[in-house]
Amino acid sequence: MSDRSAHDVVAEMFERQRAGDDTYLDELVAADMINHAAGPQGRSGLRSILSTIEHDLGPVTYEQHHLIGDGDLVAQHLTLHGTHRASTMPLLAGLAVAGQPAAWTFIHIWRVADGLIVEHWACRDDMRLREQLTT
Repeated sequence: MSDRSAHDVVAEMFERQRAGDDTYLDELVAADMINHAAGPQGRSGLRSILSTIEHDLGPVTYEQHHLIGDGDLVAQHLTLHGTHRASTMPLLAGLAVAGQPAAWTFIHIWRVADGLIVEHWACRDDMRLREQLTT
């Protein structure tokens, strides 16, 4: 059992992700994490999603606007910045590669138990991302 707050776990995940630490998912996300957002499940599913985003929009950087914790839940508002390099993710299917900068805003909700992220929900501004890549 972990003495760290849910807020601390998500804050650490964000900082390690921004720093390029390849071990943060293995250490902070449960292998069987439930992803209520679209996409594959578990830690390996999250790894796959992040890899696809990096492939299509990388190199990506993250700007965190808010991180709010309430018990075992943490809300995270962030913007991903990148460059459109490919269109392999379903959201970008059929879009010609624009090669232009893009910003994609998210609100994530993470649930933490025993020091590990065990559930995830997301709200993404997909419309704005597509608008940037088609104009």
